[in-house]
Amino acid sequence: MSPPAAVSISRFLVISALFTAPTAATLGALVVLETLDPWTAGLALLTVAVLSGLTVSFYFRDALRISGYLERLAVADDHDAHPPRPSSELGKSLVRVVSRLHHSWRKRTRLLNLRLEAALEIIETLPDPLIVVDRRRTINRFNGVAGTLFGDRLVGRDLADILRHPHVLAAVDEVLRGGGSRSVEFSRPVPVEQVFEARVKPFRGLLGDHVIAEEADADEIPAALITLHDITAIKRSEQMRADFVANASHELRTPLTTLIGFIDTLRGAARDDSEARDRFLSIMDEQAIRMSRLINDLLSLSRIELDEHMAPGGQVDVVSALHHVVDTLEIKAAGRGMTLVFDPDGELPPAIGDTDQLMQVFQNLVDNAIKYARENSEIRVTACRARSGAGDHAVIVAVRDQGDGIARNHLPRLTERFYRVDPARSRALGGTGLGLAIVKHIVSRHRGRLSIESELGKGSTFSVILPAVGETGATGTVQPAAGSTVLIGR
Repeated sequence: MSPPAAVSISRFLVISALFTAPTAATLGALVVLETLDPWTAGLALLTVAVLSGLTVSFYFRDALRISGYLERLAVADDHDAHPPRPSSELGKSLVRVVSRLHHSWRKRTRLLNLRLEAALEIIETLPDPLIVVDRRRTINRFNGVAGTLFGDRLVGRDLADILRHPHVLAAVDEVLRGGGSRSVEFSRPVPVEQVFEARVKPFRGLLGDHVIAEEADADEIPAALITLHDITAIKRSEQMRADFVANASHELRTPLTTLIGFIDTLRGAARDDSEARDRFLSIMDEQAIRMSRLINDLLSLSRIELDEHMAPGGQVDVVSALHHVVDTLEIKAAGRGMTLVFDPDGELPPAIGDTDQLMQVFQNLVDNAIKYARENSEIRVTACRARSGAGDHAVIVAVRDQGDGIARNHLPRLTERFYRVDPARSRALGGTGLGLAIVKHIVSRHRGRLSIESELGKGSTFSVILPAVGETGATGTVQPAAGSTVLIGR
């Protein structure tokens, strides 16, 4: 006999005995008083016991059915728990009450699930990374943005594995010890420098498989909610304003001083001197054009820096873009007796990037070669795949000139704003000192790399390495030529 069956029989016997006990006591008293014959009392007791057993059995079966139904509701799915059909009216009434409670519970459960799904969907669509850690600083929850930023395998890891910033970790520890909310700024240098504001708050809610808010010892089970707000654009705007005041004021001072001086001269001593007036107006025109180029380059650089932390997702036909740039600058090169040669290497995959920005990169590099290379020389523009053991990973665009070359000590600083190897020559040729800075920031935004190779007396090669469509995590390699080389970018 199975244990549940034995328990049921024992309960049945106990209940039947309880029903029969008052009758047995009464009959016993009558026998003792000799009012009733023992045999008659025994027969009456047996009759009462049988009737009590039948009555208890009638209701006990219903009670067992209802008990089994309740147990199935506790462990089974909704579709697996079918209500029983009791024999008694009391049993039927109990089943109706339990069924109504069951349907009410199912309705409330569906509503709670919908609310939970909506809350999780809202968390997933938040634009900022969100991470929840427990008292041991172990990650228990994170949203999709955090997974994109730090990787998908975060649950169970220590927060220090992904955020190695002492001030952030100290703020989290302070909150976990019972402190109030904290706010800390920190930066991530790779792949492009980003600045975040980490906001750390105490958290009481869903953590792992437990709802902390409903536990008796909720105050003893701390957790922290960490949200990261990207403030890179704000910080860069502040830095750009400072740089603009420092650099632009210096670069604009000379042409403005020249314009003011000539205007005063034309109003005074040279008022009636037509020859001096024409010469001064020509110089003023050159200085005004120079200021216009400088302001345009500064505005272009500012726009690029604002978006540098957001990689582009478009596709660019590199060969077509280079054809357009070469055709545009061919007349300018011919003016100095130079020959532009474009030599693409077969079929190239599209690059991942922004067409307008990459065309600006190619145009700046070719324009620099035309300005600074020797007259009557050749400028060669090439485009090829970057090759490695795993296949083709990137597209390399190189611009080679036959100039005087650049000394080794200048190479690391070429992409700094307003840095010039020969300031006088650069200004005479109309350079603003911002062309290579623009190139560097555009290449950085595209998660690419800029390679500068130069050999004194022979010329320079500027190479841009761009990730190709369909490839991930690779930027290719460039074999440096003889002479000085510098790599800028990732």
